[in-house]
Amino acid sequence: MSTVRIAVVGAGNRGSAYARWAADDPQAAVVAVAEPNAARRARFVAEHDIDPALAFADWRDLAAAGRTGEAGKIADAVVIATLDDDHVEPSVAFAEQGYHLLLEKPIARTPDECRLIVAAAEQAGVILAVGHVLRYAPYTTGVKSIIDSGRLGQIVSIQHLEPIGFWHHAHSYVRGNWRDEAASNFALLTKSCHDIDWLQYVMGQSVARVSSFGGLAHFTPEQRPAGATARCVDCPVERTCAYSAPRLYRGLLDGGHHDWPLSAVIDQFTPAALDQALREGPYGECVYAGANDVVDHQVVNLEFANGATGSFTMIAFSEANHRSTRVFGSQGELRCDGETIEIHDFLTRSTERIPVGAFGDHTASGGHGGGDARLVTAFVDAVAAGDPSRILSGGEDSLRSHLTVFAAEHARRTGAVVPVTL
Repeated sequence: MSTVRIAVVGAGNRGSAYARWAADDPQAAVVAVAEPNAARRARFVAEHDIDPALAFADWRDLAAAGRTGEAGKIADAVVIATLDDDHVEPSVAFAEQGYHLLLEKPIARTPDECRLIVAAAEQAGVILAVGHVLRYAPYTTGVKSIIDSGRLGQIVSIQHLEPIGFWHHAHSYVRGNWRDEAASNFALLTKSCHDIDWLQYVMGQSVARVSSFGGLAHFTPEQRPAGATARCVDCPVERTCAYSAPRLYRGLLDGGHHDWPLSAVIDQFTPAALDQALREGPYGECVYAGANDVVDHQVVNLEFANGATGSFTMIAFSEANHRSTRVFGSQGELRCDGETIEIHDFLTRSTERIPVGAFGDHTASGGHGGGDARLVTAFVDAVAAGDPSRILSGGEDSLRSHLTVFAAEHARRTGAVVPVTL
């Protein structure tokens, strides 16, 4: 296969990011898009010079075009980056038509839906890559290679922290698309399923059982400051509120930042459009209004199949920063803050420091510490070569880690220790 032709379903933040990485790959070309938002669709078409006849408002029309076209399928692979509740139908439909799939995480909203998508890809014989971008990041390459080398001895336990960031959580999980479980899903699935997946990947072990604790502590009407109003733009305490929407979004607009998170708020990057969004849309609402119901803090305790233990913490109340990890082995300890890996050797009592950049591009512009670009490269390579082994986040492994996440949320709600079963 000379050029891997890619169609994108969902031209929001994630779909657009994957498309840009694909466009930078000499083996790939972005040739079609399905996106219901007209402004986003037009912007995507212009950016990738797509034939207007291959730009659709509905993914079903894109699928139909592939069935009826004289030349057969209009692409070799499809990136599915719709909202979480719209993954199943397009994934199954395009798999059945023989398209290879790059599916944004989470796979789907329920365990049975996840199983359905993975089974559809297997039955159709197409490559499925799930957007667990952390598996591909240089951070991961470094940590996993050290664990696998045996340098730390027997791995006894691992700790992992995701500091979401106070403004990021307010944007996405209090005001944004993932604030309402009924409309999206629980936060551990929508935000941190790839962290649970990451822990299994670097440990090289599946999880046997889990427990979990957490809840919605702060973003509630009970925590609302005295005098606060329903919207930031006319709130008398806005200037003293860390979660001020005008401070965040106007600062981004004034700085010429026309990507995420501002692109989730407005399609036209003008002061007038932003002012209207802050006055009328969800991104201008008070974070204490009570429109959200997902957790703002959660811990997950894990027991791996070999008896090792692990803990994961997801927290809203932090500076937006790199994830951090500590690995405890019988012969040494590893610490990583996203910038530097430190290895402390128990025998020599020496500490070696290795920059994460030694394992590849890990800058913020690299997308998830460089994981975005590496995922897309691996997917394009796999499709071009017809070799699914080049994918680190295939269907079976991703299904297993998703089932761990569902078990952890069940544990949080019930207070039980829950076994993880396929």
